Amino acid sequence: MNAPVARSVSIVGCGFVADLYMRSLAKHPDIAVTQVFDRDPERLAAFCKHWKVRGVDSMARFLGNLPAGALVLNLTNPAQHYAVSKTCLESGHHVYSEKPLATEMDQAIELHELAAANGLLLSSAPCSVLGEAAQTLAKAVRDEVAGPVRLVYAELDDGFIAQAPYKDWTSDSGAPWPADDEFAVGCTLEHAGYYLTWMIAMFGSVRRVVAASTEAISDKPVTGTPDFATATLFFESGVTARLTCSIVASHDHRIRLFGDKGVLQVKQSWDNSAPVKFHRRTTMRRRLIEHPFGKRIRIGGDTHPKVDRWGAAAMNFALGPAEMLDALAQDRPCRLSADFGLHLTEVTLAMQNAGEDGCAQDMTTRCDPIAPMEWAT
Repeated sequence: MNAPVARSVSIVGCGFVADLYMRSLAKHPDIAVTQVFDRDPERLAAFCKHWKVRGVDSMARFLGNLPAGALVLNLTNPAQHYAVSKTCLESGHHVYSEKPLATEMDQAIELHELAAANGLLLSSAPCSVLGEAAQTLAKAVRDEVAGPVRLVYAELDDGFIAQAPYKDWTSDSGAPWPADDEFAVGCTLEHAGYYLTWMIAMFGSVRRVVAASTEAISDKPVTGTPDFATATLFFESGVTARLTCSIVASHDHRIRLFGDKGVLQVKQSWDNSAPVKFHRRTTMRRRLIEHPFGKRIRIGGDTHPKVDRWGAAAMNFALGPAEMLDALAQDRPCRLSADFGLHLTEVTLAMQNAGEDGCAQDMTTRCDPIAPMEWAT
């Protein structure tokens, strides 16, 4: 495995999400941003001016400036993820890609094989699975706070986005929210990973996906992509989960894990500090109920750098790149492995592409559960 010469990253793509990464990287003063590139010169100039980073004017120059085994953050629009990641891997560099890893499964497989052949790390967002809320929840599962988990309900409904004032949404350096990309890619490819990563990290590989999807809003600015998808996920470990994504239903980002003793719940997947609560089950007046307020589960001591809330999120987007740099420095497997990213892609695409007739699809990829962070053991 090629190791980087310094604890640094270089960025391709200076759009809306890149500002969220820069906000997060500011909480990691030990990680330097050595250079950035964007194919839009005006966007590149605005980004460099705002964040005071070095920009380069071509992809060739960007790659030429990199030492062997550098870490590249691929923050381009989703349609470019495959091509940019492939170029960087072929040039001998580790890649952390924004989600999705690729929009087609054969492309994701090609990237996975290319990384393996070149001895390189390949990871993809989201990385909130490394955050405090997800790690606290995973520890509660390991400790059987709620007893053995039998069933999981996960919701990623974002409200009626087509009616939201998204044209007014801009990032720190002035980039507009990429509405066309968001609507074209769809809420499932964009957001299913937030809870899929948590569940795969806790329960391992998904064995079978039974899903359906549809376009409920036919007059969006960009049409042709499902804006609602729901799936029942059957994990190899025996756990069953239901995951729903939409940009139609009212905002709901809950995950609930139902065990023999009660329910574990998190209400905000996009908040690294979201409370994890255990609602004990009991009998009252011959009825089975769960405690309405719940007891908060905590991990003592320091966890990871927290990022101030921006918009609807309080996520540290740099946890993934930091984990990759740590894995390289310590010569150990990366928690966000290429196997993990490939399996996440297959499950997500099975949901997205299910259609109104639905489908039952057995997964062809697999991955191991994610090892807990040291502070969450």
